Formats: sequence, C-alpha cells, structure tokens
Amino acid sequence: MDADARVCGRRPDSNYVELAVEIFSMLADATRVRLILALREGERSVNQLAELVDKSPAAVSQHLAKLRLARIVAARQDGQRVFYRLENEHASALVSDAIFQAEHTLGTTPRHHHPQAEQK
Repeated sequence: MDADARVCGRRPDSNYVELAVEIFSMLADATRVRLILALREGERSVNQLAELVDKSPAAVSQHLAKLRLARIVAARQDGQRVFYRLENEHASALVSDAIFQAEHTLGTTPRHHHPQAEQK
C-alpha cells in the first residue's frame, strides 16, 4: 500500500495502525500520562513538571525527551530553562479518554457521566 495514498487512517487496513500502536506504547507509562495531564493547562518548565508529578527533574527530562521524539510535546528554551507544551490536542484527548475508560472499570457510574462533574 502506498504510504502517500490518501486513505482513511481509521480503517483496519490503514498504515497508521502500527504508528498508533507506537503512540499507545509511548503512553503506557504513568509518569508520561501525568506529564500530559499537567501540560493540558499550558506550557511548563521541567522543574514545574517535576514538582507536579513528584519525580526528579532528570527523570522528567528523560520522559519528555521520549515524548518529544514521538512529537507529543514540543520544547522552547529560554536561557537555561526549557519549557514544554503539548504539540497538539490529540495526546490530551487520548489521555482523557483513557482516564474515562479507566473510570468505567470501577463498576459505578463514572464521574464523567455526571453533568455536574468537573471535566478537568
């Protein structure tokens, strides 16, 4: 199948299926999921992110480097500090949907099904 052909990426025979699996693999880490959740509010420095996810700045930097290679996050340097942001809205949506799916495993009506529930 020609990779440049304009074929819907959501078909079972799509070339994008393997790439989607790589994205899921990249997100199969609690720290990376927490980083994506933290970045939904906007750009943050490595130190801010480290504090939010309760990890060392060095560990957070390693996770961010992997997310950057996967084009999930983008970086901006300002002097000695590096700031990260989500590359686009899709990673946030994937993580939100995964959290919503996880809520369904509890056996009760998930919070996201309650109209008054906070959706952040």
